[in-house]
Amino acid sequence: MNENINAAPRYRRAGFMDEVRGFCILCMVFYHAMFDLNFTYGIHIPLMFDGWFGVIRDIFAGAFMFISGMACRYSRNNAKRGIECFFIGMIITFVFAFFAPQAPILFGILHFMGVSMMIYAVFDKYLLKIPVKIAVPICIVLFVLTRGISSGYLGPVKELGIALPRVIYDAGLLFPLGFIKPGFQSMDYFPLLPWLFVFLAGAYIGKYAVEDRMPDFFYKTHCKPLAWCGRYTLWIYVLHQPIMLGIFLLIFGHI
Repeated sequence: MNENINAAPRYRRAGFMDEVRGFCILCMVFYHAMFDLNFTYGIHIPLMFDGWFGVIRDIFAGAFMFISGMACRYSRNNAKRGIECFFIGMIITFVFAFFAPQAPILFGILHFMGVSMMIYAVFDKYLLKIPVKIAVPICIVLFVLTRGISSGYLGPVKELGIALPRVIYDAGLLFPLGFIKPGFQSMDYFPLLPWLFVFLAGAYIGKYAVEDRMPDFFYKTHCKPLAWCGRYTLWIYVLHQPIMLGIFLLIFGHI
């Protein structure tokens, strides 16, 4: 998720991409603040953690993944970006395991983004041979078919899906793919299935962005603060939680 795009000079920077990404990261910061208040300090925010709010969270997370997939088209070295992102994700995993073992982070958004970038870096020469108008519908279909994997089935909905063998889940080693065993817990969890297909769909649409074929507004910056946040999402992600915990420590006297 190293969102400082190392762009080639021939590419026009897409200000709207930065703004959408900035808006998504700020929504994530807000969500985490509400999460901490609710589960750590017992301050319940009505509506924040009802079932529908998880859908809203996933929409913004999906938008972030889609834009990040588009950003891969601008980067000179997606493998390096992916390794850096995954490494930072692992640091966060170990920090939480040490300081907050009751709230583990196993394959969170940084892990997902890092692995997705590395997958793109390895297979881009093959993936990009598929025409965009064919690839994007395929990504949509695969997302729909795999969205229930974490719940034990393959298909659009459980009633119409195919139950997957429990042995795949009981192994406990395939959680990065979405095969989680009973009792699995992660405070931040975005498995490759189905989310990789959102990322790849963005990578395909990114072809139009780098070829300067998007509408003119896409390349303009409409809100500089949002665009700034979009350029530094990795730093915001890494630093926002310690900053928030420091603020809550001052307010409540404990973490």
